[in-house]
Amino acid sequence: MATSRRRERELARRRFERRRQAEIERRAKAKRRNTIIGATAGTAAVIAGVIVLVIALSGGSDKKQSISSGKKPTPSASPSPSKAPKPPKKCATIKPNPPAKGEPRIPPVKGKPSAKLVSKDITVGSGKAAKAGDHVTVKYVGVSCSTGVVFDASYTDGAPKQEFDFDLGAGAVIQGWDQGVVGMKPGGVRELVIPASLGYGATGSGPKIAPNETLIFVITLVKV
Repeated sequence: MATSRRRERELARRRFERRRQAEIERRAKAKRRNTIIGATAGTAAVIAGVIVLVIALSGGSDKKQSISSGKKPTPSASPSPSKAPKPPKKCATIKPNPPAKGEPRIPPVKGKPSAKLVSKDITVGSGKAAKAGDHVTVKYVGVSCSTGVVFDASYTDGAPKQEFDFDLGAGAVIQGWDQGVVGMKPGGVRELVIPASLGYGATGSGPKIAPNETLIFVITLVKV
């Protein structure tokens, strides 16, 4: 009888040990699984954060359009040339002048074009003078110095009274405009001779504005 009880106790002890060992192993597996899941989730969060940061940094790039004839005028912001390009030695004769009916006559540029912005009032307007930060409305005609040919105009681009508006000094247009329109008054007409360093630089813009091109503009300020 004593031997039989000892055997039962031994068997019971072994069953208890097996159950305890199985429980220890189950808890260890669960702990490893939770650790792996936690690490995976953390890695995924880091990757997602990096992707969001890359998208944020790469988004919002400037989509700049060139001035093109026959379309709504959009004088785009100037590129940043590595160094100031040399101006042409002489501007070509503008023919015809005025370039088209309804457009103003463009004063010819005599001698070698300046490497700096040249501003000349043809007609002085009246009222509030335009300053940086103002929203202005203009009409204009642009000519390439080297060819004497109009590359864009808003006076007669399919509509006699087509106008163009922008925020002055905000970098929405070429630097020559941001600087040259300042001080104009409504009704005023001004000629700007813009060196390439304040225009489209050493790259030019499309087929109509060559690299290192000096630009001649006659601008009418409609309103401020």
